[in-house]
Amino acid sequence: MFTADEFGGGARIIENVLDDKDVKASFFLTGRFLDNKDNEEFVQSLVNAKHYVGVHSDQHLLYCDWEDRNKLLVDKKQFYNDLQAAYLKLGKFGIDKSKALLFLPPYEWYNKKIVDWTKEQGLKLVNFSVGTLSTADYTYPEMGNRYRDNETIWRSIMKYEENSNGGLNGFFLLIHLGADPRRQKGFYEELPRLIKKLTEKGYVFRRMDELIN
Repeated sequence: MFTADEFGGGARIIENVLDDKDVKASFFLTGRFLDNKDNEEFVQSLVNAKHYVGVHSDQHLLYCDWEDRNKLLVDKKQFYNDLQAAYLKLGKFGIDKSKALLFLPPYEWYNKKIVDWTKEQGLKLVNFSVGTLSTADYTYPEMGNRYRDNETIWRSIMKYEENSNGGLNGFFLLIHLGADPRRQKGFYEELPRLIKKLTEKGYVFRRMDELIN
């Protein structure tokens, strides 16, 4: 699964690799990403290729306080209006809300109230599976000890696959579509290697909606 807001530097690389390997993936995009004229051709190509395309909010709002998850930073009206705006923009690419009922919250950070509000909109809130460092692919060296390079992320995925019960079966692995330019090499560049390695181990890849259904 891939997410994107302001950065999409890996878009074409990811698209080409998935096409070459005949893999269908899931993309969760913000309204800001969908609004960017430079991204229109890419998004339409995802739709045409039958990847899952859903929303990641409109303005990538932070719903909850980082230190106290129970402390909401938005009210219900703000949540609804932002979500509605995202689906309106997704609709411009021919995707009706009924075909994109999975919702990945911005920052992958939420609480029970957000889950309840999501259900009220007829949607299902989803998130990545924990256990690897794949979501740290947004970091860059200037972030100090929070930075994780590609090899560190790679090793965390392989370690989880080898040591966990069931390996990566049913695992939702999140990779960002792009990263801050200060990260010289995005983890998406490891995608050919990753797909090859996991395919050799017997894995097949499915869209998120197919796995959940």
